[in-house]
Amino acid sequence: MFNKIYFIAEISANHCGSLSHAKQLIRLAKISGADSVKLQTYLPEAMTLNSKKRQFKINSGLWKGKYLWDLYKSAQTPHNWHKELFAYAKKFKITCFSSAFDETSVDLLESLSCPFYKVASFEMNHIPLIKKIARTKKIMIISTGMATLKEIDFTYKIAKKYGAKEIILLYCVSNYPSKISDFNFNNIRILKERYNCKVGFSDHSTDTKVVAAAVAAGAEVIEKHIALQGQTKGLDLAFSAKGKEIKKYKKIIVETSEMMGRNHFFRSNTENKSKKFRRSIYAIKNIKKGQKFTTDNIKIIRPGYGLSPFFYYKIINKKSPFDIKLESPINSSLLKIFKIKNRIL
Repeated sequence: MFNKIYFIAEISANHCGSLSHAKQLIRLAKISGADSVKLQTYLPEAMTLNSKKRQFKINSGLWKGKYLWDLYKSAQTPHNWHKELFAYAKKFKITCFSSAFDETSVDLLESLSCPFYKVASFEMNHIPLIKKIARTKKIMIISTGMATLKEIDFTYKIAKKYGAKEIILLYCVSNYPSKISDFNFNNIRILKERYNCKVGFSDHSTDTKVVAAAVAAGAEVIEKHIALQGQTKGLDLAFSAKGKEIKKYKKIIVETSEMMGRNHFFRSNTENKSKKFRRSIYAIKNIKKGQKFTTDNIKIIRPGYGLSPFFYYKIINKKSPFDIKLESPINSSLLKIFKIKNRIL
């Protein structure tokens, strides 16, 4: 697990309150090539208060005008769906796990043998929750949206102290949808160097260039919200990959990874076909055996069937060991004859 770029399809609130819709999203995640599908597990009363005070109202952004209680009430994946959704995912042979937002939800997920856990960016300062998940000793994936390095330090240290064996950090921009100008993918490198752990990317953008940049920057886990083809309602729809877009999104991840995936200097074998169009050393006059190679009788030209120009000055003024006809390539066998070490090639 997590030995390649791992693609998490996030259902979140895009089930729109329908268990059947949630199942369709699980099936879509599987056929689109996701490695796992993720739920969100919480109770509204564990998230906020049912209050109409001004502080509990969202005044800007995608969910402007909603009260927190109403948002979480409509967005929740009910606890009594979880057993059925985990079983449904198992039937389709795709891993199902969840973001737990409160301790009660962790208890529920543990009863369902949740294989690993996600901590949302807005919960990474919820230390009792961090401790609770860490004590399961399962992999913790922690989103880091909004967090300073000092805050990440603190959460990471607590998670380790209370039992987390492996922590994966996700670089994330908690702006919905995120704009190109919001990103700094050097953050991925910084997180890797600072914490010596796997680092991924939680994508709330609407531009596939963003995920390509994340993979190129070294992201090892990618999380993306998904929706059905043609879906017109959903609290997270504005930054979700829909239907056929999900498979294309996965393809971008794979192709970018393949382009970036070697840690050594690499040249494709297909490039060798082009070497014949390089320059090499050719005879521009008939050269007799015993005659010296000079700037008058050899020249560096295209094509590349002759001796490499790297050795041009090595053979100048040496005597030809055989006759060479005009317009013939100078043979690389001269290196052995002249005992010239092939230190270049």
